[in-house]
Amino acid sequence: MLSSVAERLYWLGRYLERTENTARLMSVYSNLLLDLPKHAFRWESLVEITGFVSAFEQRFSAATERNVVKFLFDDPSCSLRATTNYARENARTTRDLLPNEVWEKMNELHLLLESDISQRVNRSQRHEFLASIIDLCLELNGYLAGSMSRKSPYYFLKLGRNVERADMTTRVIDVACLNLIGRNKEQDAIANILWMGVLQSLNAYQMYRQQVQDRISGVAVVDFLLGDTDFPRSVGYCLADMASSIKHLPHHSPALRAAQRVKRRALNASADALLVSEQLHEFIDGIQEDLSVVHNKICQIWFSS
Repeated sequence: MLSSVAERLYWLGRYLERTENTARLMSVYSNLLLDLPKHAFRWESLVEITGFVSAFEQRFSAATERNVVKFLFDDPSCSLRATTNYARENARTTRDLLPNEVWEKMNELHLLLESDISQRVNRSQRHEFLASIIDLCLELNGYLAGSMSRKSPYYFLKLGRNVERADMTTRVIDVACLNLIGRNKEQDAIANILWMGVLQSLNAYQMYRQQVQDRISGVAVVDFLLGDTDFPRSVGYCLADMASSIKHLPHHSPALRAAQRVKRRALNASADALLVSEQLHEFIDGIQEDLSVVHNKICQIWFSS
């Protein structure tokens, strides 16, 4: 298998996951508007989670709802439209390794986002549009999971998806805690709504309630999203799945050691201790640095660049 092909499959997995995650975040944020007072809602948090603050500030002077939504819909380099185009190009150059249905659904997603989306910025049409994007991403992942042989192409796709998913989960936890910890009593009263939004943005609300079976609290949410090894969007699960995929690839020892190191760090963390000592932000920074090390090892071992 050519290293350039492996790299395209890896980034196909990352960009598909990024598209779905961004659409979920936008949908949840739009729904939170109905439950939260205006002063408690920060649209700039959505830009912070996606990591494109500099690009946003170059284009817009204020983080209003319309500016943030427009940026995440159609920015040439950072938006849903951009990540879908990147994913489609990687799928186009690896078509012979993918199920035919993947290319068809990829084009459907591309055409959906290439259409005139100026009216989709409005709340009246936004939810349905984002739901269509999420559904197509789920269909694409279903075809990839259900129709690909468990060989190298499949494992590079999974690697990309899990690196991106773990990164997004840590970003959501980090920004949520920075916005929630140390607030006054009035804001403490709406903390449960915000933590619920965190879970919903990761499609984790129902599984959290089944697992925890108690009221929503910051400590329990962070523990669940960091260390639950049975939930596919938790950091611990993503890292375990990442290590499993790496084992199926040749010359994997350095990447496997890096993945296992960050997995141990995530699973051994105590959310209670981190929140009490207000060190969660530093801890999440460390996890993200370790994820970057894993990504760099993957690139060094298997990719051409």
